[in-house]
Amino acid sequence: MRITTLITCFFSIALSLLPCFHVHAARIAIVIDDIGNHQRDLTLLDLPGTLTYSILPHTPFSQQFAWHANQGGKELLLHIPMQATNGKALGPGGLTLDMDKTELQNTLGHALASLPQVKGVNNHMGSMLTQHTDPMRWTMEILKKRGLYFLDSRTTSRTQAQYVANLLGVMNIARNVFLDNELSENAMLIQWNELKNEAKYRQYAVAIAHPYPQTKAFLAKYLPELEKEGFELVPLSSLVEHRYIQLADSSSSEPSNNLVTP
Repeated sequence: MRITTLITCFFSIALSLLPCFHVHAARIAIVIDDIGNHQRDLTLLDLPGTLTYSILPHTPFSQQFAWHANQGGKELLLHIPMQATNGKALGPGGLTLDMDKTELQNTLGHALASLPQVKGVNNHMGSMLTQHTDPMRWTMEILKKRGLYFLDSRTTSRTQAQYVANLLGVMNIARNVFLDNELSENAMLIQWNELKNEAKYRQYAVAIAHPYPQTKAFLAKYLPELEKEGFELVPLSSLVEHRYIQLADSSSSEPSNNLVTP
């Protein structure tokens, strides 16, 4: 009995001397795009968890949504329309290839001035514009001056947005998963599982969703399960900062000239 007691005491003391290691849960940010065209968008603020919302500029409910979201402590982005390869109409505040530097920067600046609550910007469409370094450089110059980050929605695999953002020192991150390209629950569940797998692999992941009724119902059902499954739902800016901490740690341990991974 005495030997057993001594062994127990020994292990108790040994465990108390071990350093305390903090293991962070894999982090997920979910950005709901295309906010501002409909009054029903306001109901998205009722969804549980720390979601991020990206607002289209100069839309009928952009100001009202931004005010309510800000009051509720929600993080906001400017969802700036950018020219697409399919020629689809951009709506107000759109950035196009035929703009020179002054026109593009003035258009972007006007959109940002209309939504001073935003912490960052992501592209609405943009499969054409994001392939070109000049308009991306002009865009990033404005974000750099204002201390805003950029989320590349990655509407094309040829995007130059992150490359240019890194050249100009603009903090940035990329979308990993589109949640609701198809609106059935089964289709969204496949994307949801992909999002969780990405988060486990990278320790973080970003999903973009849209203000469809089907998407709202899906998120209302599955968001409460994330924490139970060991994930942490965070504002997008938290992931941006976390990503740069990871990059700094990697560069300090492994010499490399490559600054970015999506």
